[in-house]
Amino acid sequence: MSGAFSLEGKSAHAAAWRDDDNAPWMITLPAGEFMMGASDDDKFANDTERPVHAVAVPAFALARGPVTVAEFRAFAPSHAINDDPAWPVNGVGWEDANNYCGWLTQTAGRPYRLPTEPEWEYACRADTLTPFSTGWELTAAEANFLYRESGERIGPGARTQTGTYPPNAFGFHDLHGNVCEWVADAWRPSYAASPADPMRRTVRGGGWDYLPRLLRSSWRDALPPETRRDNLGFRVATSELP
Repeated sequence: MSGAFSLEGKSAHAAAWRDDDNAPWMITLPAGEFMMGASDDDKFANDTERPVHAVAVPAFALARGPVTVAEFRAFAPSHAINDDPAWPVNGVGWEDANNYCGWLTQTAGRPYRLPTEPEWEYACRADTLTPFSTGWELTAAEANFLYRESGERIGPGARTQTGTYPPNAFGFHDLHGNVCEWVADAWRPSYAASPADPMRRTVRGGGWDYLPRLLRSSWRDALPPETRRDNLGFRVATSELP
């Protein structure tokens, strides 16, 4: 490992680590249990986020922020050559994200992958039950999004460098806003006993051009795996811990 990073989150579990200079910074989370999905008092929730249910999550590590342009260029040197290297990478499909994970596994010597939906939400919630890890509201000082719920434009209108906004209590940046994020799971239209749709993959987190309601910890959406957008990126996870 190349070093450690002191976490700013008040309740952060551990310092960040990475395998080499090209690898994302990771934060290890211990095994735990949390309530996944939207509560009945979340006025913006819908049936895709319910029923709320207890989920046990084994110990794992998740990237501190979305994979950046610079980190992705180590895998694909010609990608987005005019982008700020510190922005979250965008314009990548689900297979692109998985190919990056495969490359990182080979170069870093540790098996990397996309996070599962429960892992992603566990990290995003950071021991909270409210719609956001910040509470019932999310301000423009806490995340990169474009509009208030009233429709007033308040955000920067573009991606921002990873780490621009404060981390959550576990030390993670940009789980609310900046870019939506691919996760590993095939889409299921609810958490009830519904079959997975192998033609669509799940997206979490919300993007820089969204309203706060689409940045909630429980928000989820489905996209074809070949989708590439200017507000869509990913972060990596691993179950093989240092």
